[in-house]
Amino acid sequence: MTAAIIDGKAFAAGLRQRVAQHVARLREDHGLVPGLAVVLVGDDPASHVYVRNKGEQTKAAGMNSFEFRLPDDAPESALLERVAALNADPAVHGILVQLPLPKHMDAAKVIDLIDPAKDVDGFHVVNAGKLAVGADGIVPCTPLGCLMLIRDRLGPRLAGLNAVVIGRSNIVGKPMAQLLLRESCTVTVAHSKTRDLPALARSADILVAAVGVPEMVKGDWVKPGAVVIDVGMNRIPKADGSGTRLVGDVAFAEAAAVAGHITPVPGGVGPMTIACLLANTLTAACARAGLPVPAL
Repeated sequence: MTAAIIDGKAFAAGLRQRVAQHVARLREDHGLVPGLAVVLVGDDPASHVYVRNKGEQTKAAGMNSFEFRLPDDAPESALLERVAALNADPAVHGILVQLPLPKHMDAAKVIDLIDPAKDVDGFHVVNAGKLAVGADGIVPCTPLGCLMLIRDRLGPRLAGLNAVVIGRSNIVGKPMAQLLLRESCTVTVAHSKTRDLPALARSADILVAAVGVPEMVKGDWVKPGAVVIDVGMNRIPKADGSGTRLVGDVAFAEAAAVAGHITPVPGGVGPMTIACLLANTLTAACARAGLPVPAL
């Protein structure tokens, strides 16, 4: 068996196109243009590239893109003031503060200040709580993208399937488990202290790896025919010492020989994150205007 490759890049392109169509309709029918504000603190090169990509894709979808930069040594109060101003700005429907923040800033305090209705990252405790109790809220982008890819392969009805999520972070692992529970899957959250993790992983019809350990999930951890979603983004040295290469949390070649469907790294889950950020911004804009939230 050779797994079918899940092309996240192509799926994300389609999602961005659907978002753009809805944005154009909002503009035409209601004079409403969704706006996404991104705040970047410091000069981390990777963050700069990521923020630039977000801005370009936001504009390509027909949305307004607002970008704010603060120096690395800016006081925490300056960031809090910026977030408060964005909360009050009616042209801004989504607020994203690029993480990680400098050590002298409290990320939890900053996230807590963001208006939950504008929290397009889905990290605010109010949105986490809504997800936990099955209420409508904004869902973190990466788990939302993972669920879209899973549904695309298995269909909309996931009820009764066994799902194992390896990783329990607030950003991916926990919300991913909640989303799968909402689909009536039987969900197990595994982590570094899980006993006999390979055996548990082999029970999964849906296996999500979000643990941050390069190629941790081996081929013999995978149930034949399972859907394997690899959230990991790890850089490891190349064998010839000429630099680094990007790998996931799954040993891809081994797992692909067993799984039914698998996401590659890169080109799998990664492209879905920004596409879902745009989808969340559209959702937030519609909700604030009292308009129906489009199905994407």
